[in-house]
Amino acid sequence: MRYMLFIHLDESQMPKSPADKGYEMLAAYGAYNEALKKAGIYLAGDRLTPSATTTQVRIADGKTSVLDGPYAETREQIGGYYIIEAEDLDSAIAWAARCPGANHGTIEVRLIWEATSVAQ
Repeated sequence: MRYMLFIHLDESQMPKSPADKGYEMLAAYGAYNEALKKAGIYLAGDRLTPSATTTQVRIADGKTSVLDGPYAETREQIGGYYIIEAEDLDSAIAWAARCPGANHGTIEVRLIWEATSVAQ
C-alpha cells in the first residue's frame, strides 16, 4: 500500500535555527532518505518552498479564482513529503517516526486512495 507522509513544520522557527543545526538536519534527512531507499519503500519525496509562495486555485460559479499565499493561517505548514510503499499502517507509522521532521514538527501519515477504473 502507498502512504504519503506529510512533514508539517512551523516555518517561523526555520530562520531562528543556527546554521550548524541546519547542517545537522540536512545530514539527518540524507540518512533517512538512504534508509528508505535501502528498505526498497521509497517512491518519491521532496522539500517544498515556503507556504508564502503558495498559489490557491478555486472555481466558484464557473469562475476561476487565483489567490497568492496560504489559504489558512496555521501554526504549522507542509514543508515536504514522502511517498512510500509500506505493508500496513503500522509500518508507515514506524517510518514516519524515524523521519527527522518528527523531532521538530508533525508527520501526517495518510493512505493513498488508489484510483480504480470503472467498467463501462
